[in-house]
Amino acid sequence: MPSIPTPSSSAELAARTVKRITRRLIPFLFILYIIAFLDRVNVAYAALQMTADLGFSPEVFGFGAGIFFIGYFIFEVPSNLILEKVGAQKWIARIMITWGIVSSAFMFTDDVAWGSVATWFGCTDAEFTFYVLRFLLGACEAGFFPGIILYLTYWFPSARRAKTIALFMTAIAISNVIGAPVSGAIMQFMHGMGGLRGWEWLFLLEGLPSIVVGVLVFVFLPNGPMQAHWLDDKEKQFIVNQVQLDEAEKESLGKGHRFMDAFSDVRVWGLALVYFSGVVCFYAINFWMPTIIQEVGIDKKDFFKVGLISIIPWGISAVAMVYWGAHSDRTGERRWHVAGSLIMTVAGLVGLTQVGHSPIPSLIALTLVAAGALCFVSTFWSLPTAFLSGTAAAAGIAFVNSVGNLGGHFGPDLIGRIRTLSGGASEAAFWALAAIAAVGMVITLVLPNTQKKLPSDRKSTRLNSSHT
Repeated sequence: MPSIPTPSSSAELAARTVKRITRRLIPFLFILYIIAFLDRVNVAYAALQMTADLGFSPEVFGFGAGIFFIGYFIFEVPSNLILEKVGAQKWIARIMITWGIVSSAFMFTDDVAWGSVATWFGCTDAEFTFYVLRFLLGACEAGFFPGIILYLTYWFPSARRAKTIALFMTAIAISNVIGAPVSGAIMQFMHGMGGLRGWEWLFLLEGLPSIVVGVLVFVFLPNGPMQAHWLDDKEKQFIVNQVQLDEAEKESLGKGHRFMDAFSDVRVWGLALVYFSGVVCFYAINFWMPTIIQEVGIDKKDFFKVGLISIIPWGISAVAMVYWGAHSDRTGERRWHVAGSLIMTVAGLVGLTQVGHSPIPSLIALTLVAAGALCFVSTFWSLPTAFLSGTAAAAGIAFVNSVGNLGGHFGPDLIGRIRTLSGGASEAAFWALAAIAAVGMVITLVLPNTQKKLPSDRKSTRLNSSHT
């Protein structure tokens, strides 16, 4: 006669299973995201040398850095649909291997002859290659972050998912902390080795890990709990049952929350603009920070020093991000935490317009911008998830995310265009970005209140984001 599970034995099974899954999957997924984000933004450090070598204007670099998000935007939804069809193991491996190949291919930026094709677009061969590769990188990487979020829903019940995803998202800050000095060191100390320039080595060496780890995905990343040989039968069945219960609850909620309900809610449209404003500032400062740091008086060839200094704003921002999100969870307050992060961003950007090239004040202002942008990421998604549910949540959150990620194109491109028009000065761009962030802050505060969340829901935060 089979034994009847007691509450204590069920709790022990739940704790053991979740702990085992966390230890097995999260460190590996964390590494994947660090590599992904590093390949996305390493062009910021390459620009310190690459733009001069290839004759790129700030406008060319800004547009090329931002066009990544056009490819990302177009292919994000199709990518997730394919992942659900073919399985996470194959598709995430495909994503990583192809983006690693494209990332490494940047070392050939000035080796491809497009001829009349490039001329027709008003570009040099190197400029056109740069644009094509950045677009392809976005297309290849599209779906990685939302794909991982979807993948985690196969393993973690909704009650345990928020903390897991929040931990996973700290890879954004960590990738900058690690990538800054490594990128600087590669460019400075490997320049000329094997006849390759520093930025060529940078793309090659930071692209190859994606390919290697992509192959490892086939070994370490099962499609779901039933394929996990490191779980016993009871643990597998527990996770499957919990996920099925979650899906049943979602289906029941969706009956009264139709697809179009999201688009008839003014808060969805308002929050899309808010997210856009935050993402614009985040990627603008992310892609241009090495250049800004270099301009405070660092030797043009001391790329390693630029990388070391970049650790300071990103390291402080990582700590601030964790604290800000935890404080929002602890107090249950969302609106002012989102608005407050944008106020920090505005303060930092206005500071950058006033400090000139003074090293310490510039670094403080950059830290405020970076901290504000990351704190924004850690708290924003608590707003739409507080009032959207069911099918409306799927539609509304996807819409907000898609609109917001277009800010990743607009921000870097804005700085590049203004720097070109102003002869290299960035103050006008900082004022423009500050105005965009201020508009986002105002919209956050004037939007109708979201419904009050139940105490049991206070742990449900930051479930969905792709800037990343």
